[in-house]
Amino acid sequence: MRLTLQTDYALRILMFAGIRGDALSTIDEIVTRFDISRGHAMKVVHRLGQKGYLRTVRGKNGGMRLARIPSQINVGAVVRDMEGELGVLGCLQDEKEFCRIQTCCVLRGALHEATKAFLTALDVLTIADLIKPHRSMTKLLDLDRSIVRSSRLR
Repeated sequence: MRLTLQTDYALRILMFAGIRGDALSTIDEIVTRFDISRGHAMKVVHRLGQKGYLRTVRGKNGGMRLARIPSQINVGAVVRDMEGELGVLGCLQDEKEFCRIQTCCVLRGALHEATKAFLTALDVLTIADLIKPHRSMTKLLDLDRSIVRSSRLR
């Protein structure tokens, strides 16, 4: 299974905001640190705000922070919210009459189970789990350690 760039960016943005804790993060910081597209990052931040994962603050000194503590943001839920469609084949995407044999296809059932297993593995993770190596991430992302220390990493 391959996740979209939108989901990749969403998870990175949530991890970045999680490391920063209560401090506001900006799109420019994220784009610079991860070397990603500004346009895509803006769309993802907007969607994460709509879904209740980020709280955004407008204005000159604005930015974003997590809307919940990292341990309350489930990775599987984020993937489901960002992906929309997780069926790896058309017959798993609720397309009626996609394939002549789909009603008895063993492969279809196996891929459905594989998708469930994939999501089940992500359902046990939270953003808090993803940012546990926060010292290493702080260093790799060249973040101010004083901001990270004062953050809520639970």
